[in-house]
Amino acid sequence: MHYFEQARQFLPNSSRIPESLAYVARRRGQWDRGEAYFIEAERLDPRNVYLLTQHAYTYICLRRFPEALRKLDQVLNIIPDDVDTLAEKAGIAQAEGDLPRAGALLAPLHPNADDASALETQVYQAILERRPAQIIPRLKEILAKPDPALGYVNGALRFALGWAQEVAGDHAVAQETWRQARSELESFLKEQPENDLLIGDLALTNMGLGDKAAALALAERAIAANPIEKDAADGPMPIEIFARVAARMGEPDHAIAALQKLLSIPYEGALAANVPLTPALLRLDPMFDPLRNDPRFQKLVASPALKKQ
Repeated sequence: MHYFEQARQFLPNSSRIPESLAYVARRRGQWDRGEAYFIEAERLDPRNVYLLTQHAYTYICLRRFPEALRKLDQVLNIIPDDVDTLAEKAGIAQAEGDLPRAGALLAPLHPNADDASALETQVYQAILERRPAQIIPRLKEILAKPDPALGYVNGALRFALGWAQEVAGDHAVAQETWRQARSELESFLKEQPENDLLIGDLALTNMGLGDKAAALALAERAIAANPIEKDAADGPMPIEIFARVAARMGEPDHAIAALQKLLSIPYEGALAANVPLTPALLRLDPMFDPLRNDPRFQKLVASPALKKQ
């Protein structure tokens, strides 16, 4: 950070320096300072789409959704109909519990596998609505000819297909899909043993297959691979994976403790549009169904999520 500050004296009109400082501040959990750097960078480069999108992500992490939507609308003024930006707006609507608005934003989109986040947001929408039948053929079509360039993302999409099949009530088919996903993801894990996103996908896949020991061990491995102390924005993502695994694998105490922590901090979410968990998502997401009768979970669902840090 010191070097960037020094460079700023010599390059006062460069937006790249406050932008870089914003990313460093965000990783350190200095959210207000990061926001100030983003504002400075945008003043110097107001039509930089990547910069505007990253500023929106900061607001999303903080669950300051109206401000995030304003930033995303600025992006859409520059690149209208951008699939990823529209999917991100839908992700916010999901987090606010507004599935009709999310559905209206997602309906016109036709993302391919290389738009994995938008595609996963459509899948998540179908799962949150508990009407996954219509998305299953699209996922099957994409995974019939997986793009090798996407690497382990194909395994993540195959996990999502299995989840959709499970929610649709097709348990045996989901198990077969997850077995295939596990084998794909494990082959990438040999090459990327520290990739916490890949480890998290594998944890969820083992959860689907009912392998509690493997799922919990992988979730804990993902937390160790990217601790909060190293990255305040992305570090909590594996804790969300752990909460999901613990909820499904009959460990309610661990799940509730993780969820209590997650709802009290800003972070980038683990699924689809990477929106952090909110009480509305806990209410809608079938992965948390095993916790529904727990009074502690009911209290979380009724609570206001953190809005400002």
